[in-house]
Amino acid sequence: MLERGFAMAKKSRKLVLSIESPGGSASQSDLIGQMIRRKAEKDKIELTAVIGDVGASGGYWLACAADKIFASRLSIVGSIGVVTGGFGLDEFIARHGIERRTMTAGVHKRRNDMFAPRKPEDEAFTQALLDEVHEMFKGWVRERRGTRLTQDEARIFEGDFMLGERARTLGLIDGFGDVEQIVKELGGEKAKAVWLRPRPPRGLLRLILRNAAEATLDVAEERAATPILR
Repeated sequence: MLERGFAMAKKSRKLVLSIESPGGSASQSDLIGQMIRRKAEKDKIELTAVIGDVGASGGYWLACAADKIFASRLSIVGSIGVVTGGFGLDEFIARHGIERRTMTAGVHKRRNDMFAPRKPEDEAFTQALLDEVHEMFKGWVRERRGTRLTQDEARIFEGDFMLGERARTLGLIDGFGDVEQIVKELGGEKAKAVWLRPRPPRGLLRLILRNAAEATLDVAEERAATPILR
């Protein structure tokens, strides 16, 4: 979808990204954000991001790939932080006489096991990982927003989400507007937005993706400690 958008923008050299996301995988946010920047710089495309209802955490990470960011006064913006979580079921399985059987090679292969008591060393390891991702997130925002950010970094980087009005005051967005309005400002009154949406998979690909979705249930436990931008 992004490839199609960049291809269509080669003539006008302008592209508007519609952001509607509360966040997601930290690694995917970074990969997509970097890909957007590479394409924009290679093709010399001016990028503008427009946040709808929400562009927070990973969604805001993607918005920062643009040269300018717009939103509505009531859009949810920011949430520049990292979270991970899970459940502790060690007392539950003990109470029900369930024995957990697992084998590993490597002392730290299984950290934060939901079926075992909490370990301080695992919590310290995970917190250090979250802090590292958070620093990368903050660095990306500083790089992309530059001097537009205010000096009140405590309010910007503590993980809070906020409405568009405050986001503009803090320099997280450049102004207010919706996609149609921004398209006309960039291309003139006769300009119209061309909405590109993912093409639904067909045939064999649909079957493969359905099976892949079912298979994700088998790896849910392993992914429980994956850093999430949310």
